[in-house]
Amino acid sequence: MNIVVIGCGKIGTSVVSSLVSEGHDVVVVDTDPDIITEVTNIYDVIGVCGNGADCRTLREASVEKADLLVAATGLDELNMLACFMGRKMGAEHTIARIRNPEYNGENLDFMRQQLGLSMALNPEMMAAHEMFNILKLPSAVKVDSFSRRYFEMIELRLKADSGLAGVKLCDLRAKYKALILICVVQRGEQVYVPDGNFELQSGDRIGIVGAPAEITKFLKNIAMLKKQAKDVMILGGSKSAYYLAKMLLAAGHSVKIIELQKEKAQMLADNLHGATVIYGDGAQQELLLEEGIDSMDAFVALTGIDEENILLSYFALGKKVQKVIAKVNRDEFTPIAEDLGIESIISPKDIVSDIVVRYVRALKNTVGSCMDTLYKVMDGKAEAAEFSVSDEFKYLGIPLKDIHLRKNLLIGGIIRGRRPIVPTGDDVILSGDRVIVIAAAKRLNTLADIVE
Repeated sequence: MNIVVIGCGKIGTSVVSSLVSEGHDVVVVDTDPDIITEVTNIYDVIGVCGNGADCRTLREASVEKADLLVAATGLDELNMLACFMGRKMGAEHTIARIRNPEYNGENLDFMRQQLGLSMALNPEMMAAHEMFNILKLPSAVKVDSFSRRYFEMIELRLKADSGLAGVKLCDLRAKYKALILICVVQRGEQVYVPDGNFELQSGDRIGIVGAPAEITKFLKNIAMLKKQAKDVMILGGSKSAYYLAKMLLAAGHSVKIIELQKEKAQMLADNLHGATVIYGDGAQQELLLEEGIDSMDAFVALTGIDEENILLSYFALGKKVQKVIAKVNRDEFTPIAEDLGIESIISPKDIVSDIVVRYVRALKNTVGSCMDTLYKVMDGKAEAAEFSVSDEFKYLGIPLKDIHLRKNLLIGGIIRGRRPIVPTGDDVILSGDRVIVIAAAKRLNTLADIVE
């Protein structure tokens, strides 16, 4: 596909990287010539230097031939204008990054309709949703939802004292009395889509799918269920912090935010009724101790500096905070954070990239299925995709055991109406179902890709 990406900041560059790896023809647009040079040197893309809302720049980027235009600059209004002009000049689909909370809700729906936007993305709000889900289930490293939360996939790290070490997957259901499926395992750098004879080991990072109640039951039965985080300290008053705080307050949590900039701290205090906002330098350990970090259930580091987020999250772990989340944008810092014991790492750019890739793949879908959801799991080494099944799918009504699935691939769940099904070999796929597929080293475009 021909895709134009406007804005080569963290978000835009991440989108470019994902689209290039998918084999698409990409043109990047940015006002900074040095950034254009850097991006074109790293990726096999065409670069255009100029204003993405200028018709001459868009014409130079061949927007009239674009299947998709993604506007990802730091300016909402510029993104919306670029998408509007791109659509008028011939781009088939447009996606705009829109961050301002004032554009949410009814305003955003109106703008999408009037501007002809295919999608509006708010990275900070998306990151906040992901963090909120983790804080509701602190045992998990990561939580992904499917089909309005009828199904979930959580990632979990097995500690040295875990009772699951040495257990074969075929024995799990009988031993722990929960309808769950361990669908993917990361061991070191290797990722497995396991069969029933796979034996778990301490240190494994496992992906579990099931209905939320069944996952909770399973975690309780293996003595790994942690209580929900009620008292939450947030470091940094970013947009993500604002969105997360609103969600937590609405759910009855206690929230304390520490922000270095006085003006921003005042804005948060004025708009987050019920939250405690501290104007001060959260990088000072004395302030964190004074504000009771050692009595918190959770600590969330959301400053704009990755190193600061990692170091202070490590400090929080040392104070026995049961759940720590850090925002880390630079990929090279992620393994460092994990080595320090910081398991839950949030990257808004990766969240956006996943959504854009899902949308692009959906545009390429053949009849028989439609991709509704796509998550990169196990640090991007595997994928979990949800498909809606139509009458044209060729394998309707055939038991899963009789379908020759590709290697390193697993049907992790079936949602039939409101009923989640953890499938066995005797289950079948029917028209109207939503099917969750987990795959390692395989890109999924349609449900037909599961078959050899």
